Amino acid sequence: MVDTLGLILAVMVTPASTGDRDAAQDLLLQAARRHHRLRRVWADSGYTGMLVGWCATALNLMLTVIRRSDDHKGFVVLPKRWIVERTFAWLTRSRRTTSGCPRRRRR
Repeated sequence: MVDTLGLILAVMVTPASTGDRDAAQDLLLQAARRHHRLRRVWADSGYTGMLVGWCATALNLMLTVIRRSDDHKGFVVLPKRWIVERTFAWLTRSRRTTSGCPRRRRR
């Protein structure tokens, strides 16, 4: 979870058997506890359903789901969705956060 600048607010690592929607409640709860000024959250269409109502009642957060229009074909930039993708790009460009190990110099 990132803010509008792309700075990380909360992170959760789950097993592959756990869906994003299932883990979202725990992640949102963690973020709301740490960031008291948090009022609005944007999410993609994978987070529809009861999560919107739960955010409003349990956390006093407005969860806005950004949906892709069926009218467009191919790639379309959706509002606010590019922010988290940019953060992922920043993380993977940093050699310390990638899975590969740096080569050691031989002496």
